Amino acid sequence: MPKLILILGDQLSESISSLQQYNPKTDIILMCEVWTEATYVKHHKKKIAFLFSAMRHFAENLKQNGYTLIYIKLDDPNNTGSFKSEVGRVVKKHAIDHIVVTHPGEFRVLKDMQTWESTFNIPVDIKPDDRFLCSKENFSTWASGRKQMRMEYFYREMRKQYSILMLDDQPIGGQWNYDSENRKPPKEGLKIEATYKTDIDQITQEVLALVERQFTDHFGELEPFHYAVTREQALQALEVFITQRLPYFGDYQDAMVQGEPWMHHSQISFYLNCGLLLPLECISAAEIAYQHELAPLNAVEGFIRQILGWREYVRGIYWLKMPEYASANFFNASRNLPDFYWTANTKMNCLRQCVLETKQNAYAHHIQRLMVLGNFALLAGIDPAKVNEWFLIVYADAYEWVELPNVTGMILFADGGYLASKPYAAGGAYINKMSNYCKNCSYAVAKKSGPDACPFNYLYWNFLKTNRKQLASNQRIGMMYRIFDKMTKDQQKQIETDSAHFFKSLEKATSV
Repeated sequence: MPKLILILGDQLSESISSLQQYNPKTDIILMCEVWTEATYVKHHKKKIAFLFSAMRHFAENLKQNGYTLIYIKLDDPNNTGSFKSEVGRVVKKHAIDHIVVTHPGEFRVLKDMQTWESTFNIPVDIKPDDRFLCSKENFSTWASGRKQMRMEYFYREMRKQYSILMLDDQPIGGQWNYDSENRKPPKEGLKIEATYKTDIDQITQEVLALVERQFTDHFGELEPFHYAVTREQALQALEVFITQRLPYFGDYQDAMVQGEPWMHHSQISFYLNCGLLLPLECISAAEIAYQHELAPLNAVEGFIRQILGWREYVRGIYWLKMPEYASANFFNASRNLPDFYWTANTKMNCLRQCVLETKQNAYAHHIQRLMVLGNFALLAGIDPAKVNEWFLIVYADAYEWVELPNVTGMILFADGGYLASKPYAAGGAYINKMSNYCKNCSYAVAKKSGPDACPFNYLYWNFLKTNRKQLASNQRIGMMYRIFDKMTKDQQKQIETDSAHFFKSLEKATSV
């Protein structure tokens, strides 16, 4: 009797655990583009196009390699619109006696899959996703008994386990972390190599036409489209990064330059998170570059830390804390998401640039997400549910397992400090130091108060004042409260007045 192997759109790897049990004589593989997954949030057009094209290319590759595969396109007239109903159709038609699937990346999908056994009255085997380097069980063991999670300690254990950048039991260079060397501001004349781009083939053209036709009301722009959609192309994208941009990635990974959306970043999160690339091969490529003296240690370690440390860490927290984590709201933030997160219609140039680039590319690098877009959402007290939805919608590398802990824990401190040790809040001075955005802004970053002042300046102090009860005991920001307490009563009142006026303008949808 045949078994059915379901492959999801973020599982595009021939090494995926579900495929390891494939019997070419009897088994059937199912891949399907379903309406529920494309619309449970209104994903960026380019995100949908990227995934559908990558799925179709992966399916063609499987067929060429001799796999028996059923592929259901979104506009197939018989497409029933959900994983469950499409699985049901195949189970009934082919007398399937067993379903195999690799563990999904989102809690809601897992909950649905856990009902299939009773629905179809056949066994459903949910295999571990061994593309990740730390299993759910191993992370749970590491986290057991810890009141607070700290990525640094987890990262060190992962370095030791996989012997990455290690000399015996010690880190190469004598330090575990070179983050302090990875914060240079952009300098005049900084040379930035072009990111990877590929031509559009017939499959991608058909997908672009489909998305333009079916998702007209979704956020984002479809063209230009130049992302890798096959494993071969993804490997080329990795090579371009390693050889051309990794040497400068460490120094300038926090820098932001208007008109340079890619900077020295890799953009391989697109391909890692959907399976076209695997974590260890990316880590190995960077480590080899260091060994051959093609990239400095601070760049290589910083890149590896993002994959071996942060990526594994947030995934571990997601599965450890769900479903309660999705409703965390430590500050009881309740403000609506401003319209300019969709339109870019704001006089704050940093926000305008980051939204415009997000709309164009379905991408922004981590400092744009954390210290501009996220920082504003934190200071403005925007409802975490609305911020999470926006981040999940707009970025092509966003899946809930990676998006939710980053937004709830890192950006919004909505978990009260479980993931991060302090809120990543900052005024305009940080953005001015790390970017050239402020030079073209309607507001004056040097001004602290009044209608011409950078809103980040007074919103920062207003955030601290408003949330003092929750934050006063946090030693990492105690100095900021001492500075606030030294302000005159008039200065403190001006912060409150400027913030109230700003929020009133937001509520009235006035351009701010």
